[in-house]
Amino acid sequence: MTETCESATAYVIAALEAKGTATREDFDVPAIVAATRDIADSWDFGSIETSTFWRIAATFLRV
Repeated sequence: MTETCESATAYVIAALEAKGTATREDFDVPAIVAATRDIADSWDFGSIETSTFWRIAATFLRV
């Protein structure tokens, strides 16, 4: 399967909402996608460490 911007966005939303404690509205999803893409250098976000993903997501938490 070829990863795309759309699949990467779906990955981010699923990760953010997986525990049921947050929703996509709590985060700047496009910014998370862009920052993760820069670090992963691909749309395959499964290739980065989970802790790295959550550090990126925390940066874009809307308060």
